[in-house]
Amino acid sequence: MKTENKILLKKTKQSRVSGFQKVFLFALFLAISFKVLPAIVVLFLGLLPTLTIVVTDTKNINKITTVGCFNISGVMICLNNLFNQITAVSKFSITDNIFNIIIMLSGAAVGVVLYYILPDIFVYIFKNSAQHRLKLINAKLEKLKSNWDNLIPEQR
Repeated sequence: MKTENKILLKKTKQSRVSGFQKVFLFALFLAISFKVLPAIVVLFLGLLPTLTIVVTDTKNINKITTVGCFNISGVMICLNNLFNQITAVSKFSITDNIFNIIIMLSGAAVGVVLYYILPDIFVYIFKNSAQHRLKLINAKLEKLKSNWDNLIPEQR
């Protein structure tokens, strides 16, 4: 029993992180966060419309997908501008540029418009196609009726 407690005590002592390792991990995390933080800020601000739809309308996967895809296409343009900038100070100014914000949010707007308008366009096209086919069928029926009327006139 005492040997098991000693073994467990040794394992817990070995798994502890030293002070140097904590400082090193904190410095590494800090360096990575300064490098990645502008991209996270741009992603968060740019994907707010998609996040809003995910929170408000969780069951409508088609709407989330449509708006999200168009929104991420607008955000990718701004992320490309962000990654092409060299200085760290100018990376935070990408959210101050109104044109970048317009591009990011207009992608989501195009997605919403397409989500609401495309089904109506397809319904209109299919309805017109069905009406055209119905007119052709009615014309063929009238032609068949007139042919049958001409073939058997004495049976009336």
